[in-house]
Amino acid sequence: MYKLEKTILAALVAGVLVTTGSEAQTIKKTTKPAATVKKAPGTPVKAAATPAVLKNKMDSLSAAIGVSFSNSLNSQGISDINTEVLTKTINASLKGGKTAFTPEDANKFIGEYFQKITEEKGAVFRVEGEKFLEENKKKEGVVTTESGLQYQIIKAGEGPKPAATDKVKTHYHGTLTNGTVFDSSVERGEPVEFPVNGVIKGWTEALQLMPVGSKWKLFIPYQLAYGERAAGPQIPAYSALVFEVELLEIVK
Repeated sequence: MYKLEKTILAALVAGVLVTTGSEAQTIKKTTKPAATVKKAPGTPVKAAATPAVLKNKMDSLSAAIGVSFSNSLNSQGISDINTEVLTKTINASLKGGKTAFTPEDANKFIGEYFQKITEEKGAVFRVEGEKFLEENKKKEGVVTTESGLQYQIIKAGEGPKPAATDKVKTHYHGTLTNGTVFDSSVERGEPVEFPVNGVIKGWTEALQLMPVGSKWKLFIPYQLAYGERAAGPQIPAYSALVFEVELLEIVK
């Protein structure tokens, strides 16, 4: 996981490069008058934004960072940032002027801000997962271990059980508790090999209980999955996960 504070701060620097650069890069061009367009009375016509003219590599870098910065904000659900405050603050900081935050306080504020957002979003998934697991453990054939891992035996194998230090080959199909598929070696048609102790805790625990040839359905609480962090765009933070796992062999 990268540090969000560093990413955002780097992006902020990019913002001022793009903003200040675009102000100096605008070139007026002589164009032919546009054809008259009839429009309904009272309907305003918005002028299309003109992209900044890129004269050299630094201009291009500034524009590219600006796009990356904007996309980063959008991907985190931030669409109403105050660009005026942003630009003024970065200009002041680059010139050694006074700013509302010291670098240390800025990092702290950013970290706390995004941590709060993560917790608020994660609360929904945490509650859903806990409710799902509470109901699921009542179902016939579901076993709950001391750690909170739940499993159901689909097919019992008769081979040896792997140790934490072993490497195994498996087929699996992973979903969220609502059935959304996020990863599946079954769908890809290719089994996967990995160390038993090199995966999430729920898998590591379950694999050591499974004889080779077994196929189990695992119900993994978020604490034994990816915890308080997301795993890519498809697995939100605090998500309980469901896997069908077939242990094919212990790889020698």
